[in-house]
Amino acid sequence: MSVIKLPLLFEGSKTDKTLYTLFDSGANLSCISDEFANELTQLIPFRKPRRVYTAAVGHYIEIKHLIAVTFYINDIQLSDEFLVIPGLSEDAIIGAATMQKWRIKLDFDHDKVIVDPKVARLQLV
Repeated sequence: MSVIKLPLLFEGSKTDKTLYTLFDSGANLSCISDEFANELTQLIPFRKPRRVYTAAVGHYIEIKHLIAVTFYINDIQLSDEFLVIPGLSEDAIIGAATMQKWRIKLDFDHDKVIVDPKVARLQLV
């Protein structure tokens, strides 16, 4: 498991903000600190809170909200849902599901994130 951390521009319905974002190949889902989620956009509540278990035995975090935002990698516009995590130690984390969705590749030798602009082009078919 390896990680890369880069500043990314996030666009929400309320404001735009640059967040230091961790690309974590070991994280399943993307998540964002509750502090920044509230600034960016309206929180979307889960009807029933979700439990996310941590590495500590029997320890979990209860997730009550998510957000849908746009973010930019190398000036390429992407979007996804992010779980809102209270007390998250990072500004935001891009997890494996988002990386797979947008075919994001991580170059650990050069600390680069690679996105094919053709994948990000939206088409109505």
